[in-house]
Amino acid sequence: MKKILLVCLLGISFAGNAQDEKEEIMKVVNQVFEAMRTNDSTLLKQCFIENPYTFTAYINKEGKSILSTDDFQRFIDAVGQPKERVWNEPIWNEKVNIDGNLASVWVDYAFYLDDQFSHCGVDAFHLILQEGAWKIFHLVDTRRRSDCVIPDDIKP
Repeated sequence: MKKILLVCLLGISFAGNAQDEKEEIMKVVNQVFEAMRTNDSTLLKQCFIENPYTFTAYINKEGKSILSTDDFQRFIDAVGQPKERVWNEPIWNEKVNIDGNLASVWVDYAFYLDDQFSHCGVDAFHLILQEGAWKIFHLVDTRRRSDCVIPDDIKP
């Protein structure tokens, strides 16, 4: 009976630790979107390692699959610029996977300028745990303007 109780307690402890790790990882991901909403390039940079890899995957007008390398510094500069309209990118369907110091996050998103829909897709993040902090080292997103199924509670 004592062994069963010990195994149950250890299982709860590990489950709690995994949940805590997922929350820490999602905190970093959510800070990216908060930085975008508030034009805070300093907060954005804190979420990433130096010189991360960023890409966009999309289908062009000719139906060809394209993988475009993005310039991270350009992204930082764009986020930090004052804007007439707020960049709002709500997310849902968060999937977090962790193995040691490596994590991946896959989320659906919709991008709005203020309340006006622009596009939707998926953001896929890879993070590394360094010196006790999760940092994004790779980000790729997809973008499309149609076939977007956005939950009602996500829409502005």
